[in-house]
Amino acid sequence: MISNPFYSHEFHGDYDMVSIGGLDLEDGGRIPDCELAVATFGELNAAKDNAILITSWYSGTHQIWRDVYIGPGHALNPERYFIVAVDQIGSGLSISPHNADGANAGIAMSKFPHVRIGDDVVAQERLLREHFGIERLALVTGGSMGAQQTYEWAVRFPDKVLRAAPIAGTAQNTPHDFLLAETMREAIMSDPGWNGGEYASNADVAAGLIRQAHLWGVVGFSTEFWKQEVWRVLEFDSSDAFITGFLEPYFTPMDPNDLLAQAWKWQRGDVARHTGGDLAAALGRITAKVFVMPIDEDLLFPVRDCSPEQALIKGSELRIIQDIQGHLALFGVAPTYLPQIDQHLSELLATQV
Repeated sequence: MISNPFYSHEFHGDYDMVSIGGLDLEDGGRIPDCELAVATFGELNAAKDNAILITSWYSGTHQIWRDVYIGPGHALNPERYFIVAVDQIGSGLSISPHNADGANAGIAMSKFPHVRIGDDVVAQERLLREHFGIERLALVTGGSMGAQQTYEWAVRFPDKVLRAAPIAGTAQNTPHDFLLAETMREAIMSDPGWNGGEYASNADVAAGLIRQAHLWGVVGFSTEFWKQEVWRVLEFDSSDAFITGFLEPYFTPMDPNDLLAQAWKWQRGDVARHTGGDLAAALGRITAKVFVMPIDEDLLFPVRDCSPEQALIKGSELRIIQDIQGHLALFGVAPTYLPQIDQHLSELLATQV
């Protein structure tokens, strides 16, 4: 375990740490004491049928959901719903390589086991059922890796999910995204300061984290974002200033091993493993009402990858989000982004199932 003040209430606001006990992992290995960081909004009603689960994306936590997506006047309205945001394993808040101690000391840092999307969902289901008494969800939603978890929920636990909204993500990771995530991993592991995962501080791997930030500048934002110099709207006077003033400060406080664990998981997101590789059969298990919500300028999870999956889900709809920023439109910076999300989620939540 090493200390990293970034992963704290100071930077991420209110959340609780909840242990679900030991978690046996899909790829072998075990987390002796699986602690999950959980932020809740609103009240669970007596029938326990107003629960919404939000899952987190690569490098992110519940923070942006809390700050941007959740609130009165939004579809994710805590005055109507009990909203549970669970940070994925390896997020830096939930059990992760850098913070493993106590019963988990044996899996700290380079010894952290491989965790899959399915492990996250199994842990989340146990948390909801045992800690909150929630047996069925009105909605599961998440962006990017959160979309991978959303699909996993709908396929693995079809009787527990009434509605699902995967945003900017796929049910089966593409070869391109596998290679992209591997490049992200190599950016960190090629830094001598990484030291095989046994560095003394994330600052030892600053060069690798900066390289990763630059890669996100290439793929996280669309080609049109750069051509139209949208960074000027964000009050930067050059593209270089945007990269050094926005992307680098975003990634450099993070823990390298935590990012590596998440990227490995991202690479292997695939619901078809439940059905011997048959994606149509896996998506055919879904009984939830699903809105598949890709972002039109997304270079990571383009509409052309999301649309064929949507076509395999009975009764689903394709709801395309228009945003020139591309994948990182998920941050909700553009004023036109969230109204689209709210409209689609409101219509989904209003759909009788």
